[in-house]
Amino acid sequence: MEKTLDHTSITIIRPKKVFSFRDITELWKYKELLYFFVWRDLKVRYKQTAIGVAWAIIQPFISMVIFSVFFGKLLNVPSEGIPYPIFVYTGLLFWQFFSGSLGETSNSLLSNRSIITKVYFPRLILPIASIAVQFVDFFVASVVLVGLMFYYGFVPHILGILLIPFLLFIAFLAAMGGGMILASINVKYRDVRYVLPYFIQILLFLTPVIYPPSIAGKYSWILAINPLTAVIKGARGALLGTEPVNWLLLSISLTAVTVMFVVGLYLFKKTERYFADVV
Repeated sequence: MEKTLDHTSITIIRPKKVFSFRDITELWKYKELLYFFVWRDLKVRYKQTAIGVAWAIIQPFISMVIFSVFFGKLLNVPSEGIPYPIFVYTGLLFWQFFSGSLGETSNSLLSNRSIITKVYFPRLILPIASIAVQFVDFFVASVVLVGLMFYYGFVPHILGILLIPFLLFIAFLAAMGGGMILASINVKYRDVRYVLPYFIQILLFLTPVIYPPSIAGKYSWILAINPLTAVIKGARGALLGTEPVNWLLLSISLTAVTVMFVVGLYLFKKTERYFADVV
């Protein structure tokens, strides 16, 4: 809103409680700032590291090796008829995108409090920038999956390649929705940063990353409540041919994460006016 006093234009900025089309145009207006935040986070993440962005590959690769030894070799966890390393790495790829996005998004406001308290910009840029960095890590880490598929003689179906963006979109909505909810709470109650790592560890074992959903038998429907179950099952089915893609389960998961995203966006916008005061 603008008021004119003695031929001087004064802009008064008031946060809105709901998301509107104006917020979209404002995000587009500040797109260069979004690019700056993404580039800054990428540089900070790998600054003064000997191997740089290769850490995005090493972390899931080491996890894959450890899981393959303990769960694949020692415990003989079933892997739906495919080699366990490629089975677990496919799940880890999407899991680490989700868990990393959720963690970074929930802390995005606190980690940028020095900027929030000094200058105005659309606060929604911060969680978006946090997840954008995870997209970069995902595509870098995908190189290992390509290598594993070549090593084990798997040729991805065209459908599998085309399905990856859709699966990533579902994981993005889940991480963004949950992240905005946690970020809004984290501003006022700092318990979130202590509880979240433990919650993510527990959620790993409630997501079929290191085991197939069928291992739960008649209780496998409980795992289906987790939207990441549909994402990981869809990725394995489309890329590795473990089973037909369950479009019904993917549709249910998409609906669930969309609701979560809308709730997160509503809570984020509702509490946005207090961010600079309590952060």
